[in-house]
Amino acid sequence: MQIRFQHSPLETSKMNTTELRSNFLIQQLMLAGEINLVYSHYDRMIVGGVMPTNKNVDLSNEEELKAEFFLERRELGIINIGGKGKIITDGVEYVLEKLACLYIGKGTKKVSFSSVESNDPAMFYLLSAPAHHVYPTTKISKEQAAPVILGDFSTSNKRTIYKYIHNDGIQSCQLVMGVTILEEGCVWNSVPPHTHTRRMEAYFYFNLNEAHRVMHFMGEPQETRHIVIANNEAILSAPWSMHFGVGTSNYGFIWGMAGENKEFTDMDPVAIATIQ
Repeated sequence: MQIRFQHSPLETSKMNTTELRSNFLIQQLMLAGEINLVYSHYDRMIVGGVMPTNKNVDLSNEEELKAEFFLERRELGIINIGGKGKIITDGVEYVLEKLACLYIGKGTKKVSFSSVESNDPAMFYLLSAPAHHVYPTTKISKEQAAPVILGDFSTSNKRTIYKYIHNDGIQSCQLVMGVTILEEGCVWNSVPPHTHTRRMEAYFYFNLNEAHRVMHFMGEPQETRHIVIANNEAILSAPWSMHFGVGTSNYGFIWGMAGENKEFTDMDPVAIATIQ
């Protein structure tokens, strides 16, 4: 498990491209037969990916956690972006279709991942945050999530938001998680751009053709930086950092937050005309 420490706005403003990418970009999350994890000191979020093929992959304990098992003091949100997969939690099996979500509560001792078809493997994206209370393990499909349509074709940002783990959906201690799908011909996400110093956020970009990229904007609104992101890569967004992006084609992304509160609408918008 990689460890990523926090960086202040002043430090970040002085980083070159290589330094920005090494501190905020997360690559190679979906590797066949592996589980890959990154521990961020922004709200102690763990970002991960699992792509099981012909055998089960277990969620093993990590030395950095100083725990008896991975979820002793943590909760876990999972969204599948690949083929049909299975997750077994303490002996209970859950089958996840594409874009289905599973929340696993604090205290779950054993978690394993598998694919129904090895030639069409599941790709599980993981977010884990510290937890203080036990909430039940719960599955929800994309069809069960109440979609919210935002944006417009005239501004190239018409998109559908599916909220899974939030105050009016699956209950959690502090984890908030969902999916946004952009319409064909639309490329801008998270417009208007915003910050929320009360919690960090991570984006995971998917459904992006290998020939295309997303330009993810970050930094303070008057001191912006950008990182070029490929398919199945994630980006850490510090609580103080603005975040929005544009692709060279349409795409989807998984958003997830942890921190002071779970209010999806609690954000501080940044007027586009003020960005520098």
